[in-house]
Amino acid sequence: MKIAILGLGKMGSRIAVKLHQEGHEVVAWNRTPKQIEGIEFVENVQDLASKIQQPRVLWLMLPAGDPTEEILKELEKFVGKGDIIIDGGNTHFADTEKRYQYFKDLGIEFLGIGVSGGIIAAQNGYPLMVGGSKAAYEYIKPVLDSLGKPNGGHQYFGEGGAGHFVKMVHNGIEYGIMQSLGEGFEVLEKSEYKFNLLEVAKLWQKGTLVSGFMLDRVVDSLTQSSNLENMAGPIAESGEARWTVEEAKKEGVQAEIIESSLNYRTRSQTDAKIQNSFTAKMINALRNAFGGHEIKK
Repeated sequence: MKIAILGLGKMGSRIAVKLHQEGHEVVAWNRTPKQIEGIEFVENVQDLASKIQQPRVLWLMLPAGDPTEEILKELEKFVGKGDIIIDGGNTHFADTEKRYQYFKDLGIEFLGIGVSGGIIAAQNGYPLMVGGSKAAYEYIKPVLDSLGKPNGGHQYFGEGGAGHFVKMVHNGIEYGIMQSLGEGFEVLEKSEYKFNLLEVAKLWQKGTLVSGFMLDRVVDSLTQSSNLENMAGPIAESGEARWTVEEAKKEGVQAEIIESSLNYRTRSQTDAKIQNSFTAKMINALRNAFGGHEIKK
């Protein structure tokens, strides 16, 4: 397929490269020029839309909120009925719901896709949580199949903001998992037994109940630095856990672990003791390992 990618950050650039490697023809736009071998770069959104034939497929990988809204308004000038717009950012599901209905009234197909797996997914395969137009989902399956190779996948969850709702809850759960790993390894790190934490983590990879993607990132992080010295500092939060807690309260659901891990990150913004704790260092190390997130000092 021929597809346009808008936004060549950590995730967008890797998605563009993976699609190119899988044989798709990729045209890209970014706010600042960014040349990637094999991918045609254009300088403005109008040129981008003119480079691909209808039905156009245009995939946004931009920060949620104003940056996405600004480009959607610009895109609207140059797309037509039957074209497909995809928002692959960590957008609030309610915003996706509104945009889906808005573009549907214009005859434009809209998808909100939760993209998981971090920067590692370019090699492992992206898990893609899809919501919005079912017809658009069926049409872009060749793209999703390519992005899912070799160990990822995709699933359609329903109209409107359904895909971004699933991704929101996924990220909320993610906060709790990282918090638990950080706390557990701090208990080990403070023990009088003077454990080799890397040896512990590597053993836990071998079929234990806490083995999996995030523990693998613990191993990666401890391999690079046994004391995670450069990972001290506040822990950023990007919104999804907060949204999950808000929805849980509306539904009458107790989300105590997710809320507690969110509160810990909030306190880390000003509490030096938390910033220098091994728990905070581990959470920051994990965010850096799977998402390439920078550590605030």
